[in-house]
Amino acid sequence: MATIAMKFGGTSVADLDRIRHVAGLVKREVERGNKVAVVVSAMAGETNKLVAWTNEAARPDGAAGSHGIPDQREYDVVVASGEQVTSGLLAITLNAMGVKARSWLGWQVPIETSAVHGAARIEGVPASAMKAAVEGGEVAVVAGFQGVAPGTRISTLGRGGSDTSAVAVAAGIGADRCDIYTDVDGVYTTDPRIVPKARRLDKISFEEMLEMASLGAKVLQTRSVEIAMLNRVPTRVLSTFTPDVGGTLLCDEEDIVEKKPVTGIAYSRDEAKITLQKVPDRPGVAAAIFGPLADAGVNVDMIVQNVSEDGDKTDLTFTVPRSELSKALAALESRADAIGAGAVTHDAGVAKVSIIGIGMRTHAGVAQTMFSTLSEKGINIQVISTSEIKVSVLIAEEYVELAVRALHTAYGLDAA
Repeated sequence: MATIAMKFGGTSVADLDRIRHVAGLVKREVERGNKVAVVVSAMAGETNKLVAWTNEAARPDGAAGSHGIPDQREYDVVVASGEQVTSGLLAITLNAMGVKARSWLGWQVPIETSAVHGAARIEGVPASAMKAAVEGGEVAVVAGFQGVAPGTRISTLGRGGSDTSAVAVAAGIGADRCDIYTDVDGVYTTDPRIVPKARRLDKISFEEMLEMASLGAKVLQTRSVEIAMLNRVPTRVLSTFTPDVGGTLLCDEEDIVEKKPVTGIAYSRDEAKITLQKVPDRPGVAAAIFGPLADAGVNVDMIVQNVSEDGDKTDLTFTVPRSELSKALAALESRADAIGAGAVTHDAGVAKVSIIGIGMRTHAGVAQTMFSTLSEKGINIQVISTSEIKVSVLIAEEYVELAVRALHTAYGLDAA
């Protein structure tokens, strides 16, 4: 007997037939003698509709096609309702199947969050009442994506937040495992749409999955992997539609016997490059550049500073999410005099490609293989960023697919 948290995304609960299918998967776990908590997303497309309604309701003059900015506290009230509907429907369905169940909303668990409405972070899940109910044999059906902020206001966790809810609930009730059911049957060495020979991984370390999620892999939300790693919650990624396929287990590095130099390859097209030319090479300039960007909420990723030949002027290049390019340029313009750059240029036609693997710690020449492979394909590297278990490069966006395919082959990741 085990305590299991199960999570089902929007495509898995898209209509009543799929909700019945999900209920069947939950019932199967109960019949195996397991104690179960289920976390659900809103039905596919529902959150987009609710978000559109909040924007339309906030129009200052009601003009067609215009959008206002809604009060984020009321925005959360509206968009959190999608998960409330799904949790209630699944609980009803389970009870109709003879499985004792009840729904739990975020504030009832409670899933305690920060007060940043629309993008709150989970701060604790003191789920003693729900844990007691689960241990007593009742299935808890939890509305994902939502929690309660200080002051008892409903909060939401941002897109992909149901994954985070599921892992946090698993940690809160002391679950033995968290199973995340989605529309793919696990984590692959890279995007199978680009590389048909990509292989499903049986296991991947928390650290590797965290890098892959943050570098562009869409299977899991980054924050959910962080919580799983911090709380050491074994987490499986499975397909709702082929649940008996093994899936991929996120686990500790020590649980992985074979540590290849590279486990997977991720990419992100949401990149833009900014270069400040002829920046004064003196103390405090970097703070003058990145301070305003931080104040504007712009996330800076890769940074490279060219060596100053004369000790007076230098060039500084960094990347930001493409969606935040305009905001970043506005923030830099507001401090142009303090920065004193000769010119500011930008390029939105770039992409980031990354290799990830815990085996990099013990294998030499991993980065060299990446650089030589890209060189052989005529792909120019614009920026390089590294960590202990990853190497990322910035390249022209038009070469993304070629780069991913070439690297996948170069590191021996192609399926036989």
